[in-house]
Amino acid sequence: MSSYLITGAGGCIGAWIIKQLLDAGEQVAAFDISSDRRRLELLCDDAAEARTVAWEVGNIANADDVLRAVARFEPEAIIHLAALQVPFCKADPVLGAQVNVVGTVNIFEAAKQHNIKRVVYASSVAATAMGTQTSWLETLYGAYKVCNEQTARVYWSENGVSSVGIRPSVVYGPARDQGMSAKPTQAMLAAVAGKPFVIPFTGTVGFVYAAEAASAFIQAATKERSGAAVFDLNGTPQTVADVVKMLISHYPEADIRCEGEPLPFPADMSDRPLRAYIGDYERIDFVDGMTQTLAMFSRRLGENRIDTVFQ
Repeated sequence: MSSYLITGAGGCIGAWIIKQLLDAGEQVAAFDISSDRRRLELLCDDAAEARTVAWEVGNIANADDVLRAVARFEPEAIIHLAALQVPFCKADPVLGAQVNVVGTVNIFEAAKQHNIKRVVYASSVAATAMGTQTSWLETLYGAYKVCNEQTARVYWSENGVSSVGIRPSVVYGPARDQGMSAKPTQAMLAAVAGKPFVIPFTGTVGFVYAAEAASAFIQAATKERSGAAVFDLNGTPQTVADVVKMLISHYPEADIRCEGEPLPFPADMSDRPLRAYIGDYERIDFVDGMTQTLAMFSRRLGENRIDTVFQ
């Protein structure tokens, strides 16, 4: 049994990681700016299971909060997910930098001080768009993620803190309800709930089912690894138009559409280097991931345990 500290635990990937670690009988603790466990509760058949997790409320941008959590839980591994996503970084660049950049420095500093050698952190496909001289969208969020990757390399070269950075593409599935790329998941929920929905982008997207993403992060954190490597996690490339067609095949009366420009991030990155480096993790193709998502949404709607008011 290993002990894990998950930052950004209240988010989608964090909730899935915690659920998988609980199911595996591992020791897990959570760190988040909020005590809100609704995403984890959504994934648990018994919502009370979410309340068994040790949960530290704190600000990732505050070094003392981070050090206090690490000292309290004494984890063998840290999976660092806490971040503000694209729209929030654009709306408040200073706060975005404090959370995404300073927060990551705080994690690496805590790992250095507590001799934690297993650090896995979330970068993003948005980082691959930076400085590429292509049509991919450059964002502050992507810039912050590039900074984090460089920070990881320096903490390895100067302090011997090893890490793995993972760049997920578009994560979808239950509990994915926030951020620019959450719209396909919201469309799935809308189809189940019988509500109209428009996905505001088109094109080909690398879709990663949340359970697959969680499995990759956990696998990366299972043992100490040398260096500060960074890998793509692309999942299954799929056009948004085909996603809409699949939804309508499940729910013929659904009023689901897509429109607008293609999502401006690459969709053809390879997962093979990640699997070769960390070992195999759960692979879930898009058809299975969508089917599982629709089934869980249907159950939770029947239990009156999910909100269908879209942001």
